[in-house]
Amino acid sequence: MAPSAPRLGLHANWRQFTLLVVLNAFVGGMVGIERTVLPVLAELEFGIASHAAALSFIVAFGISKALANYATGRLSARFGRKALLVTGWSLALPVPFLLIHAEAWTWVVAANILLGIHQGFAWSSTVVMKMDLVGEQHRGLAMGLNEFAGYLAVGAMAFLTGYLAAQYGPRPVPFQVGIALAVIGLLMTLLWVKDTTHHVSTEAATSALPKLKRVFMETSLTHRTLGPVTQAGLVNNLNDGMLWGLLPVLLLNEGLGQERIGLIAAVYPAVWGIGQLFTGKLADHVNRRSLLIIGMVLQGLAILGLPCVHAPGAYIALSVALGLGTALVYPTFLAVIAAHTHPQQRSEAVGVFRLWRDLGYAIGALLTGLIADRFGLTASILAIGGVTVLSGLVVWLRMPSERECLEPGDLRPLLGRPDVRVVDVRSPEEFASGHLPQAINIPLTELLERARNWSPKERIITVCAKGGGRSAQAAQVLRDRGFGRTRWLCGGTAGWA
Repeated sequence: MAPSAPRLGLHANWRQFTLLVVLNAFVGGMVGIERTVLPVLAELEFGIASHAAALSFIVAFGISKALANYATGRLSARFGRKALLVTGWSLALPVPFLLIHAEAWTWVVAANILLGIHQGFAWSSTVVMKMDLVGEQHRGLAMGLNEFAGYLAVGAMAFLTGYLAAQYGPRPVPFQVGIALAVIGLLMTLLWVKDTTHHVSTEAATSALPKLKRVFMETSLTHRTLGPVTQAGLVNNLNDGMLWGLLPVLLLNEGLGQERIGLIAAVYPAVWGIGQLFTGKLADHVNRRSLLIIGMVLQGLAILGLPCVHAPGAYIALSVALGLGTALVYPTFLAVIAAHTHPQQRSEAVGVFRLWRDLGYAIGALLTGLIADRFGLTASILAIGGVTVLSGLVVWLRMPSERECLEPGDLRPLLGRPDVRVVDVRSPEEFASGHLPQAINIPLTELLERARNWSPKERIITVCAKGGGRSAQAAQVLRDRGFGRTRWLCGGTAGWA
Protein backbone atom coordinates (compact mmCIF):
# COMPACT_ATOMS: atom_id res chain seq x y z
CA MET A 1 0.00 0.00 0.00
CA ALA A 2 1.49 3.33 -1.10
CA PRO A 3 2.08 5.89 1.66
CA SER A 4 -0.29 8.85 1.66
CA ALA A 5 0.97 12.19 0.38
CA PRO A 6 2.19 14.52 3.14
CA ARG A 7 -0.16 17.32 4.13
CA LEU A 8 0.78 20.95 3.55
CA GLY A 9 0.11 23.74 6.01
CA LEU A 10 1.46 25.35 9.15
CA HIS A 11 -0.90 23.50 11.49
CA ALA A 12 -0.25 20.08 9.96
CA ASN A 13 3.55 20.50 10.18
CA TRP A 14 3.93 22.63 13.29
CA ARG A 15 6.46 20.37 15.04
CA GLN A 16 8.97 20.31 12.18
CA PHE A 17 8.29 23.98 11.47
CA THR A 18 9.00 24.97 15.09
CA LEU A 19 12.20 22.93 15.11
CA LEU A 20 13.38 24.71 11.95
CA VAL A 21 12.58 28.11 13.48
CA VAL A 22 14.74 27.28 16.51
CA LEU A 23 17.53 26.00 14.26
CA ASN A 24 17.49 29.20 12.24
CA ALA A 25 17.92 31.16 15.46
CA PHE A 26 21.13 29.22 16.02
CA VAL A 27 22.19 29.98 12.43
CA GLY A 28 21.62 33.70 13.02
CA GLY A 29 23.48 33.53 16.30
CA MET A 30 26.62 32.33 14.51
CA VAL A 31 26.71 35.63 12.58
CA GLY A 32 25.78 37.69 15.64
CA ILE A 33 28.89 36.61 17.57
CA GLU A 34 30.98 38.60 15.07
CA ARG A 35 28.80 41.61 14.42
CA THR A 36 30.02 43.87 17.23
CA VAL A 37 33.43 42.40 17.96
CA LEU A 38 35.27 41.90 14.65
CA PRO A 39 35.27 45.51 13.31
CA VAL A 40 36.73 46.71 16.62
CA LEU A 41 39.11 43.73 16.82
CA ALA A 42 40.53 44.68 13.41
CA GLU A 43 41.40 48.15 14.64
CA LEU A 44 42.50 47.44 18.20
CA GLU A 45 44.29 44.06 18.04
CA PHE A 46 45.41 43.80 14.41
CA GLY A 47 46.08 47.52 13.87
CA ILE A 48 44.29 47.65 10.50
CA ALA A 49 43.72 51.31 9.69
CA SER A 50 42.37 50.90 6.14
CA HIS A 51 38.59 50.55 6.08
CA ALA A 52 38.78 48.45 2.89
CA ALA A 53 41.23 46.03 4.52
CA ALA A 54 39.23 45.85 7.74
CA LEU A 55 36.05 45.01 5.81
CA SER A 56 37.76 42.19 3.91
CA PHE A 57 36.19 39.67 6.31
CA ILE A 58 32.71 40.83 5.21
CA VAL A 59 33.71 40.56 1.54
CA ALA A 60 34.89 36.98 2.14
CA PHE A 61 31.71 36.19 4.08
CA GLY A 62 29.41 37.71 1.45
CA ILE A 63 30.97 35.98 -1.56
CA SER A 64 31.17 32.55 0.07
CA LYS A 65 27.62 32.80 1.42
CA ALA A 66 26.27 33.93 -1.94
CA LEU A 67 27.89 31.03 -3.80
CA ALA A 68 26.73 28.57 -1.13
CA ASN A 69 23.16 29.90 -1.48
CA TYR A 70 23.22 29.21 -5.20
CA ALA A 71 24.75 25.76 -4.68
CA THR A 72 22.04 24.94 -2.13
CA GLY A 73 19.33 25.85 -4.61
CA ARG A 74 20.83 23.61 -7.29
CA LEU A 75 21.80 20.69 -5.03
CA SER A 76 18.86 20.41 -2.65
CA ALA A 77 16.64 18.66 -5.22
CA ARG A 78 19.38 16.07 -5.83
CA PHE A 79 20.63 15.39 -2.31
CA GLY A 80 17.74 16.58 -0.14
CA ARG A 81 17.38 19.58 2.15
CA LYS A 82 18.53 17.83 5.34
CA ALA A 83 21.86 16.69 3.85
CA LEU A 84 22.79 20.30 3.02
CA LEU A 85 21.68 21.48 6.46
CA VAL A 86 23.96 18.88 8.11
CA THR A 87 26.83 19.97 5.83
CA GLY A 88 26.29 23.59 6.80
CA TRP A 89 26.49 22.89 10.53
CA SER A 90 29.59 20.71 10.08
CA LEU A 91 31.35 23.64 8.40
CA ALA A 92 30.40 25.95 11.29
CA LEU A 93 32.32 23.96 13.90
CA PRO A 94 35.87 25.24 13.09
CA VAL A 95 34.84 28.92 12.84
CA PRO A 96 34.97 29.93 16.55
CA PHE A 97 38.30 28.14 17.04
CA LEU A 98 39.85 29.98 14.08
CA LEU A 99 38.67 33.33 15.46
CA ILE A 100 39.92 32.56 18.98
CA HIS A 101 43.40 31.52 17.85
CA ALA A 102 43.85 33.85 14.83
CA GLU A 103 47.41 35.21 14.75
CA ALA A 104 46.97 37.10 11.49
CA TRP A 105 44.02 38.81 9.79
CA THR A 106 44.07 36.14 7.06
CA TRP A 107 42.86 33.64 9.68
CA VAL A 108 39.84 35.86 10.31
CA VAL A 109 39.13 36.05 6.57
CA ALA A 110 39.42 32.23 6.28
CA ALA A 111 37.01 31.78 9.20
CA ASN A 112 34.51 34.03 7.47
CA ILE A 113 34.72 32.03 4.25
CA LEU A 114 33.67 28.97 6.25
CA LEU A 115 31.03 30.99 8.09
CA GLY A 116 29.60 32.21 4.79
CA ILE A 117 29.34 28.67 3.38
CA HIS A 118 27.70 27.54 6.62
CA GLN A 119 25.17 30.37 6.40
CA GLY A 120 24.40 29.66 2.75
CA PHE A 121 23.79 25.96 3.30
CA ALA A 122 22.05 26.20 6.67
CA TRP A 123 19.92 29.35 6.29
CA SER A 124 18.86 28.57 2.71
CA SER A 125 17.91 25.03 3.71
CA THR A 126 15.71 26.18 6.59
CA VAL A 127 14.04 28.79 4.34
CA VAL A 128 13.23 26.30 1.59
CA MET A 129 12.10 23.62 4.04
CA LYS A 130 9.60 25.99 5.65
CA MET A 131 8.28 26.96 2.20
CA ASP A 132 7.88 23.26 1.43
CA LEU A 133 5.92 22.60 4.62
CA VAL A 134 3.39 25.44 4.75
CA GLY A 135 2.07 25.77 1.19
CA GLU A 136 0.91 29.02 -0.36
CA GLN A 137 -1.60 30.30 2.19
CA HIS A 138 0.78 31.11 5.07
CA ARG A 139 4.06 31.54 3.24
CA GLY A 140 4.53 35.18 4.26
CA LEU A 141 3.95 34.28 7.90
CA ALA A 142 6.38 31.35 7.57
CA MET A 143 9.09 33.60 6.17
CA GLY A 144 8.41 36.19 8.84
CA LEU A 145 8.86 33.61 11.60
CA ASN A 146 12.01 32.25 9.95
CA GLU A 147 13.65 35.64 9.55
CA PHE A 148 12.37 36.79 12.97
CA ALA A 149 14.19 33.94 14.66
CA GLY A 150 17.38 34.37 12.64
CA TYR A 151 17.77 38.12 12.97
CA LEU A 152 16.55 38.38 16.55
CA ALA A 153 19.36 35.95 17.33
CA VAL A 154 21.79 38.14 15.35
CA GLY A 155 20.81 41.12 17.50
CA ALA A 156 20.87 39.18 20.76
CA MET A 157 24.32 37.75 20.04
CA ALA A 158 25.62 41.16 18.91
CA PHE A 159 24.56 42.61 22.27
CA LEU A 160 25.82 39.64 24.29
CA THR A 161 29.24 39.51 22.63
CA GLY A 162 29.58 43.29 22.93
CA TYR A 163 28.97 42.96 26.66
CA LEU A 164 31.38 40.01 26.98
CA ALA A 165 34.04 41.89 25.00
CA ALA A 166 33.71 44.86 27.36
CA GLN A 167 34.04 42.60 30.41
CA TYR A 168 36.65 40.07 29.25
CA GLY A 169 38.19 41.48 26.07
CA PRO A 170 37.48 40.67 22.41
CA ARG A 171 38.93 37.16 22.69
CA PRO A 172 38.37 34.33 23.54
CA VAL A 173 35.15 34.55 25.60
CA PRO A 174 32.78 36.11 22.97
CA PHE A 175 33.66 33.43 20.42
CA GLN A 176 33.26 30.55 22.86
CA VAL A 177 29.51 31.14 22.60
CA GLY A 178 29.79 30.14 18.94
CA ILE A 179 31.22 26.73 19.85
CA ALA A 180 28.06 25.90 21.83
CA LEU A 181 25.79 27.14 19.03
CA ALA A 182 27.52 25.02 16.37
CA VAL A 183 27.52 21.80 18.45
CA ILE A 184 23.86 22.11 19.49
CA GLY A 185 22.73 23.06 15.96
CA LEU A 186 24.45 20.04 14.41
CA LEU A 187 23.06 17.60 16.99
CA MET A 188 19.48 18.93 16.63
CA THR A 189 19.68 18.55 12.85
CA LEU A 190 21.04 15.00 12.95
CA LEU A 191 18.55 13.78 15.55
CA TRP A 192 15.25 15.46 14.73
CA VAL A 193 15.06 17.19 11.34
CA LYS A 194 13.16 15.38 8.56
CA ASP A 195 13.52 16.08 4.85
CA THR A 196 10.70 17.91 3.00
CA THR A 197 11.16 16.84 -0.64
CA HIS A 198 7.90 14.82 -0.56
CA HIS A 199 5.99 17.99 0.36
CA VAL A 200 7.30 19.58 -2.85
CA SER A 201 5.86 16.73 -4.91
CA THR A 202 2.47 17.17 -3.23
CA GLU A 203 2.33 20.88 -4.05
CA ALA A 204 3.69 20.44 -7.60
CA ALA A 205 0.88 18.02 -8.41
CA THR A 206 -1.72 20.79 -8.01
CA SER A 207 0.24 23.89 -9.08
CA ALA A 208 -0.74 25.70 -12.28
CA LEU A 209 2.20 28.09 -12.22
CA PRO A 210 4.23 27.91 -15.45
CA LYS A 211 7.85 26.88 -15.14
CA LEU A 212 10.50 29.50 -15.84
CA LYS A 213 12.46 28.81 -19.02
CA ARG A 214 15.73 30.24 -17.68
CA VAL A 215 15.62 30.30 -13.90
CA PHE A 216 18.90 32.15 -13.39
CA MET A 217 18.31 34.91 -15.94
CA GLU A 218 14.64 35.47 -15.15
CA THR A 219 15.13 35.53 -11.38
CA SER A 220 18.17 37.79 -11.73
CA LEU A 221 16.89 40.34 -14.22
CA THR A 222 14.27 39.77 -16.90
CA HIS A 223 11.15 38.64 -14.99
CA ARG A 224 8.92 41.64 -14.30
CA THR A 225 8.42 40.65 -10.66
CA LEU A 226 11.44 38.52 -9.74
CA GLY A 227 14.01 40.91 -11.29
CA PRO A 228 13.03 43.98 -9.22
CA VAL A 229 12.84 41.87 -6.06
CA THR A 230 16.33 40.48 -6.66
CA GLN A 231 17.91 43.91 -7.15
CA ALA A 232 16.21 45.17 -3.99
CA GLY A 233 17.56 42.18 -2.08
CA LEU A 234 21.09 42.94 -3.30
CA VAL A 235 20.83 46.60 -2.25
CA ASN A 236 19.31 45.65 1.11
CA ASN A 237 22.35 43.53 1.98
CA LEU A 238 24.68 46.07 0.39
CA ASN A 239 23.58 48.60 3.01
CA ASP A 240 23.68 45.92 5.72
CA GLY A 241 27.30 45.14 4.78
CA MET A 242 28.11 48.84 5.17
CA LEU A 243 26.36 49.01 8.56
CA TRP A 244 28.07 45.85 9.78
CA GLY A 245 31.52 47.15 8.94
CA LEU A 246 31.30 50.92 9.40
CA LEU A 247 28.63 51.60 12.03
CA PRO A 248 30.80 50.34 14.95
CA VAL A 249 33.72 52.41 13.60
CA LEU A 250 31.50 55.51 13.25
CA LEU A 251 30.29 55.10 16.83
CA LEU A 252 33.84 54.47 18.08
CA ASN A 253 34.94 57.73 16.43
CA GLU A 254 32.08 59.47 18.22
CA GLY A 255 33.67 58.41 21.51
CA LEU A 256 31.13 55.78 22.52
CA GLY A 257 32.22 52.82 24.62
CA GLN A 258 32.07 49.15 23.62
CA GLU A 259 28.87 48.44 25.59
CA ARG A 260 27.04 51.41 24.04
CA ILE A 261 28.25 50.41 20.57
CA GLY A 262 27.01 46.88 21.20
CA LEU A 263 23.59 48.18 22.22
CA ILE A 264 23.18 50.42 19.16
CA ALA A 265 24.50 47.72 16.81
CA ALA A 266 22.05 45.23 18.32
CA VAL A 267 18.91 47.43 18.07
CA TYR A 268 18.82 47.34 14.27
CA PRO A 269 18.80 43.52 13.81
CA ALA A 270 16.62 43.06 16.90
CA VAL A 271 13.87 45.37 15.54
CA TRP A 272 14.38 43.76 12.15
CA GLY A 273 13.86 40.34 13.70
CA ILE A 274 10.88 41.15 15.95
CA GLY A 275 9.19 43.23 13.26
CA GLN A 276 9.05 40.26 10.92
CA LEU A 277 6.59 38.52 13.24
CA PHE A 278 4.08 41.10 11.99
CA THR A 279 5.33 42.03 8.52
CA GLY A 280 5.53 38.40 7.41
CA LYS A 281 1.83 37.91 8.16
CA LEU A 282 1.11 41.29 6.56
CA ALA A 283 2.70 40.05 3.32
CA ASP A 284 -0.03 37.37 3.10
CA HIS A 285 -2.78 39.99 3.00
CA VAL A 286 -1.63 43.25 1.38
CA ASN A 287 0.08 44.39 -1.80
CA ARG A 288 3.63 43.14 -1.39
CA ARG A 289 4.92 45.68 -3.90
CA SER A 290 3.94 48.48 -1.50
CA LEU A 291 5.77 46.80 1.39
CA LEU A 292 8.95 46.61 -0.69
CA ILE A 293 8.81 50.26 -1.79
CA ILE A 294 8.11 51.61 1.70
CA GLY A 295 10.73 49.39 3.32
CA MET A 296 13.56 50.27 0.93
CA VAL A 297 12.87 54.01 1.05
CA LEU A 298 12.64 53.97 4.87
CA GLN A 299 16.01 52.20 5.09
CA GLY A 300 17.60 54.71 2.73
CA LEU A 301 16.32 57.74 4.63
CA ALA A 302 17.52 56.29 7.96
CA ILE A 303 21.01 55.69 6.54
CA LEU A 304 21.13 59.23 5.15
CA GLY A 305 20.40 60.47 8.67
CA LEU A 306 23.34 58.68 10.34
CA PRO A 307 26.00 61.36 9.58
CA CYS A 308 23.63 64.10 10.76
CA VAL A 309 23.23 62.98 14.38
CA HIS A 310 25.62 62.61 17.31
CA ALA A 311 23.58 61.69 20.40
CA PRO A 312 23.25 58.00 21.37
CA GLY A 313 19.45 58.34 21.49
CA ALA A 314 19.36 59.58 17.91
CA TYR A 315 21.50 56.66 16.75
CA ILE A 316 19.10 54.27 18.47
CA ALA A 317 16.10 55.94 16.78
CA LEU A 318 17.73 55.58 13.35
CA SER A 319 18.59 51.95 14.13
CA VAL A 320 14.91 51.35 14.92
CA ALA A 321 13.91 52.91 11.58
CA LEU A 322 16.46 50.75 9.76
CA GLY A 323 15.12 47.66 11.50
CA LEU A 324 11.51 48.51 10.60
CA GLY A 325 12.38 49.14 6.96
CA THR A 326 14.29 45.88 6.70
CA ALA A 327 11.50 43.97 8.48
CA LEU A 328 9.04 45.17 5.83
CA VAL A 329 11.09 43.80 2.95
CA TYR A 330 12.91 40.70 4.20
CA PRO A 331 10.06 38.16 4.52
CA THR A 332 8.32 39.83 1.58
CA PHE A 333 11.29 39.10 -0.72
CA LEU A 334 11.02 35.37 -0.10
CA ALA A 335 7.21 35.28 -0.16
CA VAL A 336 7.23 36.92 -3.60
CA ILE A 337 9.90 34.55 -4.94
CA ALA A 338 7.91 31.53 -3.73
CA ALA A 339 4.60 32.86 -5.09
CA HIS A 340 5.97 33.46 -8.59
CA THR A 341 7.91 30.23 -9.17
CA HIS A 342 6.81 26.65 -9.75
CA PRO A 343 7.29 24.41 -6.66
CA GLN A 344 9.86 22.26 -8.48
CA GLN A 345 11.91 25.36 -9.35
CA ARG A 346 11.45 27.12 -6.01
CA SER A 347 14.70 26.05 -4.36
CA GLU A 348 16.72 27.06 -7.42
CA ALA A 349 14.97 30.46 -7.70
CA VAL A 350 15.50 31.08 -3.98
CA GLY A 351 19.16 30.13 -4.45
CA VAL A 352 19.57 32.60 -7.31
CA PHE A 353 17.87 35.36 -5.32
CA ARG A 354 20.01 34.68 -2.27
CA LEU A 355 23.13 34.53 -4.45
CA TRP A 356 22.59 38.14 -5.55
CA ARG A 357 21.21 39.28 -2.22
CA ASP A 358 24.21 38.08 -0.26
CA LEU A 359 26.68 39.30 -2.87
CA GLY A 360 25.37 42.62 -1.59
CA TYR A 361 27.38 42.02 1.60
CA ALA A 362 30.60 41.76 -0.39
CA ILE A 363 29.77 44.62 -2.77
CA GLY A 364 28.64 46.84 0.12
CA ALA A 365 31.70 46.15 2.25
CA LEU A 366 34.15 46.62 -0.63
CA LEU A 367 32.44 49.70 -2.07
CA THR A 368 31.91 51.45 1.23
CA GLY A 369 35.45 50.65 2.38
CA LEU A 370 36.94 52.14 -0.78
CA ILE A 371 34.73 55.25 -0.60
CA ALA A 372 35.51 55.69 3.10
CA ASP A 373 39.26 55.44 2.50
CA ARG A 374 39.09 57.97 -0.35
CA PHE A 375 36.41 60.41 0.77
CA GLY A 376 35.68 59.62 4.42
CA LEU A 377 33.01 57.78 6.41
CA THR A 378 30.31 60.39 5.79
CA ALA A 379 30.58 60.17 2.00
CA SER A 380 30.41 56.39 2.14
CA ILE A 381 27.28 56.34 4.30
CA LEU A 382 25.50 58.98 2.18
CA ALA A 383 26.29 57.08 -1.04
CA ILE A 384 24.76 53.85 0.26
CA GLY A 385 21.71 55.67 1.61
CA GLY A 386 21.08 57.22 -1.80
CA VAL A 387 21.42 53.87 -3.58
CA THR A 388 18.90 52.32 -1.18
CA VAL A 389 16.28 55.00 -1.91
CA LEU A 390 16.84 54.48 -5.67
CA SER A 391 16.29 50.75 -5.24
CA GLY A 392 12.81 51.41 -3.86
CA LEU A 393 12.06 53.56 -6.90
CA VAL A 394 13.13 50.71 -9.20
CA VAL A 395 10.58 48.41 -7.53
CA TRP A 396 7.91 51.10 -7.96
CA LEU A 397 8.69 51.52 -11.67
CA ARG A 398 9.21 47.86 -12.71
CA MET A 399 7.22 45.51 -10.49
CA PRO A 400 3.51 44.93 -11.26
CA SER A 401 1.07 45.44 -8.41
CA GLU A 402 -0.29 42.37 -6.63
CA ARG A 403 -3.55 41.51 -4.89
CA GLU A 404 -5.75 43.78 -7.03
CA CYS A 405 -9.30 42.56 -7.60
CA LEU A 406 -12.26 44.23 -9.27
CA GLU A 407 -15.62 44.50 -7.54
CA PRO A 408 -18.65 43.14 -9.46
CA GLY A 409 -20.24 46.58 -9.51
CA ASP A 410 -17.14 48.01 -11.21
CA LEU A 411 -17.08 45.23 -13.82
CA ARG A 412 -20.69 45.57 -15.02
CA PRO A 413 -20.15 48.85 -16.96
CA LEU A 414 -17.08 47.34 -18.68
CA LEU A 415 -18.85 44.31 -20.16
CA GLY A 416 -19.14 44.55 -23.94
CA ARG A 417 -16.23 46.95 -24.41
CA PRO A 418 -13.81 45.79 -27.12
CA ASP A 419 -10.72 46.29 -24.94
CA VAL A 420 -12.07 44.19 -22.03
CA ARG A 421 -11.65 40.40 -21.94
CA VAL A 422 -13.33 38.34 -19.19
CA VAL A 423 -11.61 34.97 -18.77
CA ASP A 424 -13.08 32.17 -16.66
CA VAL A 425 -10.11 30.00 -15.64
CA ARG A 426 -12.10 27.06 -14.23
CA SER A 427 -12.54 23.68 -15.88
CA PRO A 428 -15.05 23.32 -18.74
CA GLU A 429 -17.38 21.39 -16.40
CA GLU A 430 -17.35 24.18 -13.82
CA PHE A 431 -17.83 26.80 -16.55
CA ALA A 432 -20.87 24.94 -17.93
CA SER A 433 -22.55 25.00 -14.51
CA GLY A 434 -22.81 28.80 -14.65
CA HIS A 435 -20.63 31.74 -15.67
CA LEU A 436 -20.52 35.48 -16.25
CA PRO A 437 -22.05 36.94 -19.40
CA GLN A 438 -19.51 37.38 -22.22
CA ALA A 439 -16.89 35.33 -20.33
CA ILE A 440 -14.70 32.93 -22.28
CA ASN A 441 -13.48 29.69 -20.74
CA ILE A 442 -9.71 29.10 -20.67
CA PRO A 443 -8.52 26.70 -17.93
CA LEU A 444 -5.62 28.05 -15.94
CA THR A 445 -3.22 25.43 -17.32
CA GLU A 446 -3.86 26.68 -20.89
CA LEU A 447 -3.92 30.39 -20.18
CA LEU A 448 -0.41 31.46 -21.21
CA GLU A 449 -0.55 29.56 -24.49
CA ARG A 450 -3.87 31.18 -25.44
CA ALA A 451 -2.70 34.65 -24.33
CA ARG A 452 0.20 34.81 -26.79
CA ASN A 453 -1.79 36.78 -29.38
CA TRP A 454 -3.52 39.15 -26.99
CA SER A 455 -2.59 42.81 -26.77
CA PRO A 456 -0.86 43.95 -23.53
CA LYS A 457 -3.16 47.00 -23.63
CA GLU A 458 -6.29 44.91 -23.07
CA ARG A 459 -8.06 44.96 -19.71
CA ILE A 460 -8.25 41.32 -18.64
CA ILE A 461 -10.52 40.16 -15.81
CA THR A 462 -9.92 36.63 -14.57
CA VAL A 463 -12.72 34.72 -12.86
CA CYS A 464 -13.04 31.54 -10.78
CA ALA A 465 -15.69 30.24 -8.37
CA LYS A 466 -15.10 32.38 -5.27
CA GLY A 467 -12.27 34.73 -6.29
CA GLY A 468 -8.77 34.96 -4.85
CA GLY A 469 -7.72 31.39 -5.72
CA ARG A 470 -7.22 30.34 -9.33
CA SER A 471 -8.34 33.71 -10.66
CA ALA A 472 -5.77 35.58 -8.50
CA GLN A 473 -3.08 33.16 -9.62
CA ALA A 474 -4.10 33.65 -13.26
CA ALA A 475 -3.97 37.43 -12.90
CA GLN A 476 -0.53 37.16 -11.31
CA VAL A 477 0.77 34.99 -14.16
CA LEU A 478 -0.55 37.40 -16.81
CA ARG A 479 0.85 40.48 -15.11
CA ASP A 480 4.24 38.78 -14.90
CA ARG A 481 4.06 38.27 -18.66
CA GLY A 482 3.39 41.94 -19.43
CA PHE A 483 -0.41 42.20 -19.18
CA GLY A 484 -0.26 44.98 -16.62
CA ARG A 485 -3.99 45.81 -16.69
CA THR A 486 -5.06 42.37 -15.46
CA ARG A 487 -7.21 42.04 -12.34
CA TRP A 488 -9.37 39.28 -10.93
CA LEU A 489 -13.04 39.42 -9.96
CA CYS A 490 -13.62 39.85 -6.23
CA GLY A 491 -15.85 37.02 -5.01
CA GLY A 492 -15.81 35.18 -8.36
CA THR A 493 -18.97 33.82 -9.95
CA ALA A 494 -20.51 33.34 -6.50
CA GLY A 495 -20.06 37.04 -5.73
CA TRP A 496 -21.43 38.03 -9.14
CA ALA A 497 -24.61 36.02 -8.59
